[in-house]
Amino acid sequence: MNGQRVLVTGGAGFIGSNLANHLAADNDVIALDDGFLGTPENLDSEVEFVETSVLDDDLPTDVDVVFHLAALSSGPMHEENPQKGARVNVEGFVNTVEQARADGCDTVVYASTSSIYGDRTEPSPEDMEVKARTGYEASKLARERYGEYFAHYYDMDMAGLRFFSVYQGYGGAEEHKGEFANLIAQFADDIANGDSPVIYGDGTQTRDFTHVDDIVRGLERAAEERLTGIYNLGTGESYTINTLVERLTDELDSDIEPEYIENPIPDHAYVHDTMADTSKMKAATGWEPEIDFDEGIRRVCAQYQ
Repeated sequence: MNGQRVLVTGGAGFIGSNLANHLAADNDVIALDDGFLGTPENLDSEVEFVETSVLDDDLPTDVDVVFHLAALSSGPMHEENPQKGARVNVEGFVNTVEQARADGCDTVVYASTSSIYGDRTEPSPEDMEVKARTGYEASKLARERYGEYFAHYYDMDMAGLRFFSVYQGYGGAEEHKGEFANLIAQFADDIANGDSPVIYGDGTQTRDFTHVDDIVRGLERAAEERLTGIYNLGTGESYTINTLVERLTDELDSDIEPEYIENPIPDHAYVHDTMADTSKMKAATGWEPEIDFDEGIRRVCAQYQ
């Protein structure tokens, strides 16, 4: 992207600030955030910061492209206040897109979630049957249905991206989030500071860990190609939590052992295994992940070495 006026909602948060800072090199970027999960300290000086909620009127939607990332971005966070979760994740999406449409913007790229695939040790394609097992998943599926509505009824370009376990180290933009930061950053920081990482269950659960830089490139490509529909962003590879801790301790030259505790998340709401099928995104845009697991671990741990 080059020479575009861009709005990133949730723009001071983890993924949003990485995207806003990246795009600001060649575009006029506005980062909108209410400060619940984001902080303007994550943003470069070239990014214009607007502190407001996606539920408000008079949003700065006179832009060429909207990247809608604002959300209560985890199941537990959503369950603490389901009504607020629905308002932010669904009503906030509709409110933002409707204001953008009224201002003449017809390109929206928005965040969905890979959680709706449930437990999968095989790659999950976008056309497989999905279901909402939690309020968070229901809110993201509702967002996808409204994306279909805007695309069909108003002929807008509406690309919904299902992210798989996005990570970066605390040298990135999540340190202030504490328990809501990505797992790799939390574990790396624990190990580097001599604390045992706490693993839910036996550590055999698997995740498709995807570096935020690859997510940012995928978001940008979706806008450049004016995609409509649902697309996965992941690596197509999965690793157990036990393997994650082993790789982190090796990289940080630590002999600390993890602590295993009973999983506090109910089985019916916990996703045990994830893996992306990214063939649709590759066919549409040529995008492929560039940062493999080992390289990602090195990047996360570099700040401690």
